[in-house]
Amino acid sequence: MVRLAVRVRREDAEIVLAELLSLAPGGVEEVDVSDGVVEYAVYGAPGELPALPELKAVAGGALVEVLSTEVPDDWDTRWRSFHRPLVLEGGRLAVRPPWEAPVGAGVELVIDPGQAFGTGGHATTRLCLELMLGLDARGAFLDLGCGSGVLAIAAARLGWDPVAAVDFDPLAVAAATENAGVNGASLQVRRHDLRVDSLLVAPTVAANLLRPLLLAWAGRLAEGGDSLALPDRVIASGLLVGEADEIAGAFGAVGLNEVARRESGDWAALLLARHP
Repeated sequence: MVRLAVRVRREDAEIVLAELLSLAPGGVEEVDVSDGVVEYAVYGAPGELPALPELKAVAGGALVEVLSTEVPDDWDTRWRSFHRPLVLEGGRLAVRPPWEAPVGAGVELVIDPGQAFGTGGHATTRLCLELMLGLDARGAFLDLGCGSGVLAIAAARLGWDPVAAVDFDPLAVAAATENAGVNGASLQVRRHDLRVDSLLVAPTVAANLLRPLLLAWAGRLAEGGDSLALPDRVIASGLLVGEADEIAGAFGAVGLNEVARRESGDWAALLLARHP
């Protein structure tokens, strides 16, 4: 078995991932290498993997390095050991992969990480969930850049209604739809490009995105001016700690001010809200 990995600049990572998934629809592993570099890896027999020229073409100018290593044939079994249940607030909410036994949480989500989007254990997702648990679940909820749909499914199970989940990647749309069904969550799921499609807002928005996309969305909110109804609350994540002040400033300029910040290792999440 071979592990083929491409390392790219973090600011271009989301675009590269969308392209890479077209070459490897079975799933892509994501690893944080450093503040400025993200690694995406695929596994398989040599003839099953994308060719090196294809990987280099997909990564384009974001490419840092391409690596190929041999791994044990039982890597897929070992891989499961890295995905453990996530339990928050003393059992109020839990997220677990389907092969783990129920943990008895008040709200328990079952998410299969085999679709390349993870189970919610990544710090950025966990920080979003922690901030969500501190809010009253009222009105509509939008998961902007939903991935596997963890945040949207959690929102629906916690009481927000209606809940919408959108993502640029069609594989994410399929994964979120499937996971919503497994968890009995009613979601409106569809593909959406936040850079060019009609601007979406809701009273509560979770935007677990990379810095460039958060800045792009804040810029589009600014362009809407007084004619646009701003969200009441935004949970912005996907940020490195050193990026949080910039993002807080960008949203503060449109009337969404920082009211809370959480950090975990290199990552940060912001709770932004409109003030009267």
